[in-house]
Amino acid sequence: MSSISLKYKSKSGNLTAPGDVDLGAMIPLATVTPYTTTTTVEFNSVPGNYSHLQLRALVMGSGYSTLRFNADTTTSNYRSHYLGGQGSVTFAGSDANAAYFANSGSANGMAVILDLLDYSDTNKYKTQRYAQGWDNNGSGEVYLTSSLWMSTAAITSLKITAVTGTFASGSHFALYGIKRAGA
Repeated sequence: MSSISLKYKSKSGNLTAPGDVDLGAMIPLATVTPYTTTTTVEFNSVPGNYSHLQLRALVMGSGYSTLRFNADTTTSNYRSHYLGGQGSVTFAGSDANAAYFANSGSANGMAVILDLLDYSDTNKYKTQRYAQGWDNNGSGEVYLTSSLWMSTAAITSLKITAVTGTFASGSHFALYGIKRAGA
């Protein structure tokens, strides 16, 4: 039986395995919690020193919204594929020329976890993957989505806009940086 010894790492106060450098640690960057109804949430001046970003949101209110990067409104730069389900019904599809972020049919709110992979790499297009779902007192939907922003620019800002409906009070958006090796 093999064992692993643990050591105390004073930097974070956690017990870790020898050689652990906290790869993948999530560092909170910014939080937006609208106290009144709004149609836009923005994260500006996103630092480029993380490996990936993760956006976690609780979107209160019904309707759909878009996510745009670096104020790019060129719809042909955005693509997505999705797989979803509602009860015993499943669906799949793709959207060209669309920057969908959340699509809720319930005022009870939708939970979204979105990963922005290699967001600061200037040698490739940016990909995202996310899971989202909402409950409507026993009914609801879940989605797994992958999206593409066809730009090699580093992502420095995110703008989430309610296209139909609004982000109601109680919505919460939090952006995290995923630590880069050696950071």
